[in-house]
Amino acid sequence: MRLSRGYWQTLKETPSDAEVISQKLMLRSGLIYKTAAGLYTYLPMAFRTLKKVEKIVREELDRIGCFEVQMPLMTPAELWKESGRWDTMGPQMLKVQDRAERELCFSPTNEETITDVFRKTISSYKQLPVCLYQINTKFRDEIRPRFGLMRAREFSMKDGYSLHLDKESLDKFYDEIYGAYSNIFRRLGLEFIAVEADGGAMASGGAKTHEFQVVAGNGEDDVVHVPQTGFAANIEKAMTERRGLTTLPASELTKFATPNQKTCEEVCSAHGFDITHSLKSIIMVATIKGKDQFFMVMILGDDSLNEVKFKNKVAADDIRPAHQAELETLGLVKGSMGPTVETDKLKIIFDETVDMNSSYVVGANEDGFHFKGFVPSRDTKAKHFRADMRLAKDGDFIGEHAITMKKGIEVGHIFQLGDKYTKAMKVTVLNDKGQAVTPIMGCYGIGVSRVIASSIEQNHDENGIIWPASIAPYDVYLGYIGKAPEFKDIAESIFSELNSQFEVLFDDRGMGPGAMFKDADLLGLPIRVTLGERDFNATGEIEVKIRKTGETLKVKKEELAATIKTKLSELGKWA
Repeated sequence: MRLSRGYWQTLKETPSDAEVISQKLMLRSGLIYKTAAGLYTYLPMAFRTLKKVEKIVREELDRIGCFEVQMPLMTPAELWKESGRWDTMGPQMLKVQDRAERELCFSPTNEETITDVFRKTISSYKQLPVCLYQINTKFRDEIRPRFGLMRAREFSMKDGYSLHLDKESLDKFYDEIYGAYSNIFRRLGLEFIAVEADGGAMASGGAKTHEFQVVAGNGEDDVVHVPQTGFAANIEKAMTERRGLTTLPASELTKFATPNQKTCEEVCSAHGFDITHSLKSIIMVATIKGKDQFFMVMILGDDSLNEVKFKNKVAADDIRPAHQAELETLGLVKGSMGPTVETDKLKIIFDETVDMNSSYVVGANEDGFHFKGFVPSRDTKAKHFRADMRLAKDGDFIGEHAITMKKGIEVGHIFQLGDKYTKAMKVTVLNDKGQAVTPIMGCYGIGVSRVIASSIEQNHDENGIIWPASIAPYDVYLGYIGKAPEFKDIAESIFSELNSQFEVLFDDRGMGPGAMFKDADLLGLPIRVTLGERDFNATGEIEVKIRKTGETLKVKKEELAATIKTKLSELGKWA
């Protein structure tokens, strides 16, 4: 493409509402245009990259026998009501009515749609296993869209769904899709970790599920990693343990005054206790089978509650912290809550890190007072049990190894759905004995547009983007420095030669070297080729600069194409 005739505009200033580096650089480098909050137009450069990401995804999925389809963006309410998700998906699902007052929604995901397809088109085990996927627009009405393409309301997503006769078949295909995803992200040039994950509302209990996380400083997710063993899990899933904790021996339960001291930190600091010798009381409301139940979760004073583990442990449909009025009905005083309360309305869960026979500082359920010498096994009056409730953190261990915490951006997630949807929507197939059985499903997603933002979060410097060669909008940024008309003709001939072998962006705008190099670095194509009139006339050499490493080469015109091909190969263009 010739820039003199192309559509590309850069910004000198970063828009004030841009928050993360990918959003800033994509706006400044003319990749996207913000149409409204969470809604973006992909401009030509970004659109080229989007299509390259899609191509890699298609190639790897087709290789393992998946088939591409396209489902509608709008789906009827009836399908969602069959699965039970019409009322549970929450406000992220944008619901509308058509002119006939039929209820529809903008699809945030397509389990219901594909399950309906499966039940109408597959009747025999001979048609299984099968995996259908699409690359299509999704819409989720985020309450606060932010971070550009990282958390937009409308986005491009690859969602795939497989149908199987039994768990053995699903497990086999799950391993194949895991391998395909690993190949996809390697070819995209991303540093990623595949982590054990929690399936949340998507996967049935005990099913396999993994997230593919791009390692990046601005990542929204915390990833627990053990480099020595290769283990990785998201922080909600990871089961870690603390080492080196000291405990206090059992002693008499004694109330003491703690005026204006509401937190474990305040109480322990004022009275000389180690923070790990106190217990934090967290009151949660869990909706279980349509009824609200109250739980007090007890964790060490410097730990945090893992809400995902709590929700899974109590098998809740939804959870939330208790309101002030609810605390009062339970006889609890905010800032002085503790497990000595006697009530049949409340169950108490002690984290497994808590030593049930040692003594701790806890709230006394009286404003301005706490207990010391509280022994959980002796002094707890309400129904209680132990479970892993804490959130993993630096300093924890898994086995013999200390964990490493990394920041990640989720770009892919694979699930074993089991019969969650096929059972709810009454899908059956005939097995080899002629019996009607309920098949099981898998679900596999990739945030295609999010991959672009994640790549920039991982690959940039102070001057701009550093594109992986496999998904860069173009391979080469070609510019020239010289005013003689005949010299421009030389640049044109080089463009013609290179453009027949590579994707070349030809900067023929006649700009000075400073502005041209600044634009080139901002866009961040893998290779910059500069034809300088003085050097070329003196030595016949052309400058080749590698954006990722800063390496600069001087090559003859006849060596240029071969040099570019070698360098693109080293950068993973054809990986």
